[in-house]
Amino acid sequence: MSFLALTSSALALGFVHGLGADHLMAIAALATDRRGGHTRTRIVHTAVGFAVGHMLVLGVGVVAAVAFGLVLPAAFAAGAERLGGALLVVLGALGLWGVMSGRAYTHLHQEGDGRTRWHFHFGGRHDPHGHSQIPTVLGAVFALSSLRALMLLEPFGAAAQALALPMLLLLNILFGLGILLAMSLFGVLLARVLSFGTIDAIGRLAAAGVAMASILLGVYWMA
Repeated sequence: MSFLALTSSALALGFVHGLGADHLMAIAALATDRRGGHTRTRIVHTAVGFAVGHMLVLGVGVVAAVAFGLVLPAAFAAGAERLGGALLVVLGALGLWGVMSGRAYTHLHQEGDGRTRWHFHFGGRHDPHGHSQIPTVLGAVFALSSLRALMLLEPFGAAAQALALPMLLLLNILFGLGILLAMSLFGVLLARVLSFGTIDAIGRLAAAGVAMASILLGVYWMA
């Protein structure tokens, strides 16, 4: 396979991996659960943070496998999938609690540029806007279920075993960039969709829908 075909395949495989249902649902649940600043910026930051955590874990795993021959047991991947499902259930439950308790709410807020925009918040009404490393941490956790497969170079095919170390590292970097691109684009799309809401009831309904979907997917993932 040519150099261009290899690199293009690695980028495309990473992009497809980043669109995994569990990954996108986790990002959506985090985006509607977090207290934060401007809605679009907050959601995109959530998606990018999740992607960065995901990339770092997978990157370290590939380096460990290629440089030191380390491979995780199959039981690890199965356990990591159940952990990811449990986290989706927890995120969904927290989201539902926020909607039902009133700690999840929306409002119209005037920005510095004079424009009025819709915000979704999770937390006390007087909590300051802020950022969190939670998406990055959870992105790293959700990467664990795919770590063994990537350490075995399965996404790149059997021919990858014969590639030199620099090429394998390059493929891994491109794979990670594909993940970052997919999750970032999803974050932008999600931000645009949620920013259409201008009524409090619509925002709460959307949050409840995301929370329920997260719980259902988590249960399915564990089963």
